[in-house]
Amino acid sequence: MPRQVDHVSRRRHIAEAVCRLADERGLEGVTLRDVAARAQVSMGAVQRCFRTKEEMLVFALGHISERVSQRVQARLVRSPAQSAGTALGHAATEISLLREEHRAEARVWLAFLAQAAVSKALARTLTENYAATQEAFTRLIAEAGEAADRAVPLDPEREARTLLALADGLTAHVLIGHLAPHEAHDVLHAHLAGLWE
Repeated sequence: MPRQVDHVSRRRHIAEAVCRLADERGLEGVTLRDVAARAQVSMGAVQRCFRTKEEMLVFALGHISERVSQRVQARLVRSPAQSAGTALGHAATEISLLREEHRAEARVWLAFLAQAAVSKALARTLTENYAATQEAFTRLIAEAGEAADRAVPLDPEREARTLLALADGLTAHVLIGHLAPHEAHDVLHAHLAGLWE
């Protein structure tokens, strides 16, 4: 009887291989053959999981997004009594990928971002991810803004867009060496603190 393969686990395993190769070579260095070798599976196994390279890349991008989302959720669950402002700070910190242990993930994320400029499928996936993050940021900013009793009310949606763009920009600035991680953290947290003044 043929051995049963967990299709979902195999796809995730292949996505991890895509991410490792993209970290080393950029997305232009990711070939089906190299992914199969890195994942230690046959080319046929890769092709049974993904019909095209683009489908494989879209899945890998979703895989990274899922990992970041899980870290955000885990951080929020650890402190369920925290304020909306604190929750927003935790979420923005995780999404900005500034910590050393997330540097490879940040390189891969930005490689996908660059490729999305010429790939409609990747652009669509990124747009969906950004929209979900912006919605979460908007909700947290609105909640925290109510508690802050500001003289001038915040526009939560505009502030969420700004924070999302800032997080991505800081990721890029750290990766190219323009800012040290601690400097980027300072910029991020100064911006967050300024929201409630």
